[in-house]
Amino acid sequence: MSAKMIEVRWHGRGGQGAKTAALLFAEAVLATGKYIQAFPEYGPERMGAPVQSFNRISEEPITIHSGITNPNYVVILDPSLMESVPVTEGIGKEDKVIVNTSFGAAEIAQKLGINASQVYVVNASQIAVETIGKNIPNTPMLGALVKVIGTLDINGVLEDTKVKLTAKFRHKPEVIEGNLTSIKRAFDEVKN
Repeated sequence: MSAKMIEVRWHGRGGQGAKTAALLFAEAVLATGKYIQAFPEYGPERMGAPVQSFNRISEEPITIHSGITNPNYVVILDPSLMESVPVTEGIGKEDKVIVNTSFGAAEIAQKLGINASQVYVVNASQIAVETIGKNIPNTPMLGALVKVIGTLDINGVLEDTKVKLTAKFRHKPEVIEGNLTSIKRAFDEVKN
């Protein structure tokens, strides 16, 4: 893996938008001129079943076409997955985990058995309910990921996401605005 490459693993449940978030994230990053990959891990998906999606981001062309085993960032859309899925598998001491939870980073770090400095938390479910009207935490978690990575421009991500959402929801401006607000709120509210 190139030193300039960032790898992300998304954990969610079928219907929570892990695949959609990885694709939106990739498209927003692509618009900044970086190289990207976004791909789900397919298995026996059904509503509520554990799913994973992945991203690679690089300043240079990406020539790797395999799964991601050592992600730099792990994004957990559903905190109940911490009980049943090895969400920290393959991470190193410098890698970061972002969890959708109402608990603090220290409590989550203890539960995961990793250093608290590696854990970031945001109540993406609450943000989604307040901004979108549904507990679909994928777009808020996208905003949290942008903040934790720290090298991406949130305004560029918001602008590109607005274009993508407008193409899909042009007759539902409340959906577009709700999702954009949720991304910005999670960006502002994620904490270590």
